[in-house]
Amino acid sequence: MTGCPTALEAARRIASGNLTSEALVRACLDRIGEREPQVQAWQHLEQHLDMDAALKMARYLDQFGSGPLKGIPIGVKDIIDTADMPTRYGSPLYETFRPPRDAACVALARRAGALILGKTVTTEFAYFQAGKTRNPHDPNRTPGGSSSGSAAAVASGMVPLAFGT
Repeated sequence: MTGCPTALEAARRIASGNLTSEALVRACLDRIGEREPQVQAWQHLEQHLDMDAALKMARYLDQFGSGPLKGIPIGVKDIIDTADMPTRYGSPLYETFRPPRDAACVALARRAGALILGKTVTTEFAYFQAGKTRNPHDPNRTPGGSSSGSAAAVASGMVPLAFGT
């Protein structure tokens, strides 16, 4: 598998038993390893993307998960709160901030069976200074503004789905 399939294709394949969440997460992590140095879609990869925890959660979802997003790894824009990962809002002012709970969209995605893979780059407070992310099809260009990390992560096949705003 080169990169991640679309979310719809992945959901269908997982539901039919032709794909496991663990295999999908491994493919996404491999793709991140290949493309992240150039694209830079993820916010502090070492702090916000725990590969061992992601694979452990994927195995758990393969066994016990349910819902329309069962086992689908997703990226979450770094202005959206996740209780188990720092949320920086794209700003050094919030370098170590850990929200007490998930944002509603994250909670609903988890309830639907999704696996939150990590946090994607955003402009500071989703408005100010541009982030580090590059367009995966032309690294001399930006992929856009505040949801640049989420857009680039999906466009480059690092995850099948990501939250932006």
